[in-house]
Amino acid sequence: MRILLPTGSSTYELVKKAARGMDADVVVTGEIASFLTPAQLDGLLTCGGYDLALVSGMCTASFAEVERRTRIPVYRGPRHAADLGLILPLLGTITLSRTIPADDFLVAEKRAEAMRFIVKREEEAEGEYFIRGLKIGGSSRMKVLAEIMDAHREAHIRAKVCGYFASGADIVDLGFGFDATPDDVKRVFSELDDLPGPLSIDTQDPVLIAAGLPRADLVLSLSDRNIGLVGSLVAEYGAGAVVVPRDQSLAENIRRAESAGISCIIADPLLTPVGSGLVSSLSNFSDPGYPLFFGAGNVAELLDADSIGANALLAGMAMEVKASVIFTSEHSDKTRGSIGEMRRATEMMMLAKGRPYPKDLGIDLLILKEKRRRREPPLNYREKIPAGRMPQEITYDPCGNFRIGIEGDEIVAVINGRAYRARSWADVFHSIQEHGEVSLLDHAAYLGAELYKAELAIRFGRSFEQDGPF
Repeated sequence: MRILLPTGSSTYELVKKAARGMDADVVVTGEIASFLTPAQLDGLLTCGGYDLALVSGMCTASFAEVERRTRIPVYRGPRHAADLGLILPLLGTITLSRTIPADDFLVAEKRAEAMRFIVKREEEAEGEYFIRGLKIGGSSRMKVLAEIMDAHREAHIRAKVCGYFASGADIVDLGFGFDATPDDVKRVFSELDDLPGPLSIDTQDPVLIAAGLPRADLVLSLSDRNIGLVGSLVAEYGAGAVVVPRDQSLAENIRRAESAGISCIIADPLLTPVGSGLVSSLSNFSDPGYPLFFGAGNVAELLDADSIGANALLAGMAMEVKASVIFTSEHSDKTRGSIGEMRRATEMMMLAKGRPYPKDLGIDLLILKEKRRRREPPLNYREKIPAGRMPQEITYDPCGNFRIGIEGDEIVAVINGRAYRARSWADVFHSIQEHGEVSLLDHAAYLGAELYKAELAIRFGRSFEQDGPF
C-alpha cells in the first residue's frame, strides 16, 4: 500500500521518522501541514500512484472533491505529528475517518467498543438478586448506590433523583435524619412512586423504614438494633436489606435477617475512613456468603483530595474484595460529580477483569493529567521580543463592559441588559462579535480569556469569578 503523507517543513523530520520502513512519500507542502489546500493535494495525487493519502488532522479544508476526482481515499491523520507513529502501523487493519482527526477517531472507536463490551457482559451476567430488575451480585457489574442526605428537606427531590440516575447511579438512596417523620418519608416516596429506577431508604429508625417500605426496594441499614422490630415487614414487602454489624457481629445479624425471612441480603462490613482504620477494615471484607456493600463515600467525603482519583482507587479496592454494590455521595462541593466518576470507575473495573492492571481499557478517569504528553517540534523564529507588562490604566470599550458568570452549564455574558448564553466560550464570543458588542482589540482579548475561564470552570465543576484566578 503506497501512502502519501503531505506535511509541513516544521514537522517533516517527525513524519519521516514515523514512516520509516513503509511505502510512503513524505512531501513538504508548506511551512505548516494544516494549511494544505485541495489543489496542492490534487496535484500530488494525480501523478503519484498512491493508494491513500493521510493529511494532517488539523486541516480544515474539505478534500471530498479531490477524492471524487482521483478516486484515492483521503483520510485525516492525527492532529499532532508526534502521534503519527501510533497510527501508521494500524493502516490496513482499521478504517479512519475522512472528517475526524485519527487520534480523536480511534479514541472514540475504542471507547465505543469498550462500552459495547460492558453492555454485552452485563446482559450475559448472572445476578444473585434482582432489585426492581437490576442485577445484584454474581458476575454482574458492581452497582453504584448514590445517597441523597435529608431527602425530606430537598425542595426538588424528583429532579434530584432523576439527575442522579442520569449521572450514572444504579440505585438512589434516600436518607432521612432524626428530624424526619413518617409523613415526610411517605411524601418523598409518593413523589417518586412512578420512577422505574430502584430506590433505597437510609435510616435505622424502624418507624421510618415502615413508612418507606411500600416503595423502597432496599433498606439501609438493618442490625440487631432493628431487625426484630422491622425485619419481618421488610420480608413481607419483598425488599432487600443491607445488613451491618452493631452490638452483634455481621454474621450474627445476617442470621437474624435470614430468620426474619429476608431473601435479598447485602452484607456491609463497614469501611472506615483514612486515619480511622481504613486498611484494617478491609480485612473484614471476606466472603460472608452474600453480596458485599462497599461504603466508598464514607472515605471520599472525609478526605481533602480530588474525588476522581480517590473514587477510581476505591472502586479498584471494591473490585478486589468482590463487592457488588459501591456507595458514593455528593454531599460536599469537593465530591460533586462523584456519581459519574464512580460509575465510570465501576465500568473500568469490569473491563479490567482478566487483565493485570486497569489501564489501556478504552475508557479512563484522566481529567486534568494526560496519559502521555506530546513532543511537538520546536517553534521556528528569528527574533525574540520579551513581552512588556500591561499598562495599569484601562481604556474602556465605548460599546460597554461585560458582566460574565455561570448559570447551570452555560456561560452568560451580559451587556446593557442583553445576555449572551452558550456552553462554548467560542459560541458566546462569536455572537458578541456578530452583534457588534466589542470594538477594541484588548477588550476582545480580555473577553476571550474570561469566557474560556468560565468554560473551564463549568468543565471541571469549579466556581468562577470574573477577573479572579481560575
